[in-house]
Amino acid sequence: MSTTVATPSYVKYESVPGYFLQDLDSTNAATFNFMTTNFGLINRTYSSSSNSKEVGTTEDQTQWERFAREVRQLNEQSDYGVEYKVLFIGRHGQGYHNVAESYYGTPAWDCYYSQMDGNGTITWADAQLTPNGIAEALAVNAFWAKEITEQNIPTPQKFYTSPLSRCCATAALTFTGLNLPASQPFIPEVKELLREWISGHTCDRRANMSYIAANYPTFTFEEGFQEADPLWNATLVETRSAQDERSRSVLDDIFMNDRSTYISITTHSGQATSMLSVLGHRPFTLSTGAVIPILVRAETVTGRPSFPTGQPWTAIVTCTTPPPNPTPTTAEVKLSDAMMMRIQ
Repeated sequence: MSTTVATPSYVKYESVPGYFLQDLDSTNAATFNFMTTNFGLINRTYSSSSNSKEVGTTEDQTQWERFAREVRQLNEQSDYGVEYKVLFIGRHGQGYHNVAESYYGTPAWDCYYSQMDGNGTITWADAQLTPNGIAEALAVNAFWAKEITEQNIPTPQKFYTSPLSRCCATAALTFTGLNLPASQPFIPEVKELLREWISGHTCDRRANMSYIAANYPTFTFEEGFQEADPLWNATLVETRSAQDERSRSVLDDIFMNDRSTYISITTHSGQATSMLSVLGHRPFTLSTGAVIPILVRAETVTGRPSFPTGQPWTAIVTCTTPPPNPTPTTAEVKLSDAMMMRIQ
């Protein structure tokens, strides 16, 4: 009796340029504002405008309606094994760990304070959103509401979030109360591998599943999600290649199992950077609360991939006393003091 051997295959990702300002090398991520630029969508015409057989013309359509038509045509005309998705990749709002790192300085934070749960005044273990972080998420909620009303923007058909508290809170504040289609309500799925770069920093140690479920009762969990954090280790640091391997794994899971075209992912700065790299997008750092959409072409390719293998995690580097904070500018002192006073 013969045994059929499955042919190996993998997903090849390509970030499709030319649709968003964040695709362009000339766009400065440090000064880019997605809320004043229509999510960065470039105001342009598309080939689908003249080729489409859909009823109606594009002259009276918004830019997002024209873009949605373009994406629809790309999928209709794509070869077998090829699909296009639009990922709205968002970073959580400001967390208490962000404030603490700004206050102490990155060298002292990395080797000393980040291993603590807090300083007696604030807690940054599995960091919650600061009042400023809450305001950032609510501002994005208002922006989505405006885009839905004025642009008829295609809203996410599926929502995913990191399990860390700051992302769960950001996702809830961002999408709750929006005018979403009844068939596509805001019921996010918590995915373990969407979490931040993993190190001994306590801000990246997640809460138990039961805690997340109690605080976000409408959230769902991916199959196999464990009660306790299975990945965080106080003495080890995830290598960048291991993180990229993790990013590829979670993206493969989403692209292979979710037929949605428009997807929201609420994650972290480091994890967003890793995913953008895996997707072939140029480096683009997200500020707290920021969201960027990207158009992704995914092709299932026969054969074995030649991706770099994730390197083993390394030992975390700590110090018994914090190094001196580099002399800050007057503006930085005022900023840090103001943030700490706001928290107190």
